[in-house]
Parts: sequence; structure tokens; C-alpha cells
Amino acid sequence: MQDKTFDAFNEQTRQLFEPMRRLNSLMLQNMERVSEYQMESLKRYSQMGTERLRDATEITDAESLRDFGTRQAEMLNELSQQMLEDARTLGEMSLQFKSELEKLYAESGQALAEQVGQSASESKPAATAKAAGSAADASAGTASESKPAPAKSTSQAARKRSS
Repeated sequence: MQDKTFDAFNEQTRQLFEPMRRLNSLMLQNMERVSEYQMESLKRYSQMGTERLRDATEITDAESLRDFGTRQAEMLNELSQQMLEDARTLGEMSLQFKSELEKLYAESGQALAEQVGQSASESKPAATAKAAGSAADASAGTASESKPAPAKSTSQAARKRSS
């Protein structure tokens, strides 16, 4: 008897925490993907910056300064293209996460609806018997009964007006 009760409790607990566990797992996976991508981007950007610093140390005359300026403009163009690509990729990751999250919510909602439907169908015979008893009690009452009076206001303003 206790084993059955304990097993039922464990199963209910698993069912209760399963959606949260899946949500946490999805959030963690997304954080890992985004963090990994950001670390790769940071590495690329720092390499670009280091290369620019190395090139700057090699400036010895006006001609090498002109070449450095030309390469600097090219590097800025490359940097802006890379940043656009990174933003696009992060946007795609966000959309993928959003769709996975919506799928998870839909599955959890469906599972909850099935559980509610199952528990409602199990308790329906008892509720039908209870409703029949309530209807008999209500018909035994007198016809002169009226609706209950509305609840009295207990706000501070109402108390001040009544004083």
C-alpha cells in the first residue's frame, strides 16, 4: 500500500517537474550555443586587432604609413561585414530558440490538457452524483429565497464615509 502511494507520488512529482526540466535544458543549450559563438567572434575580433597592431609597429616611413592606412580601411570594411554576419547568425539562433521554446510550450500545454481531461473523466461519476444531490437539496428549499446581499465595502474611503 505504501509502495503504491509512494510510487504514485514520485510519478506525479516527475510529471510536475518535467516541463521545467525540459525548459531549463533548452535554456542551457541555447546559452551554450550563443556563448560558444560569441567566444569565437571575440577570438576573430581580437585576432584582427592584434594584426592591426603588428602592422602599426611596422610603420617606418610615409609610404608604409600610406599602406597601413589603406589596409586599415580594408580591415574596417572586413570588420563591418563580419559584424553584420555575426548579427545575422545570432538572429537566426534567436529564431531557432524561439521556435524550440514555442514547441516546448505547445507540448507542455497539450500534456497538461490531457492530464486535466483524464482527471476530469475520472472524477465525473463522483461529480455527477454530487450534483444530483445538490439539485435535490435546492429543489427542497422555498421559492421565497432571494439572492444573497452584495458584500459590504471595507475600503478606508467607505469607512470614513460611514463615520
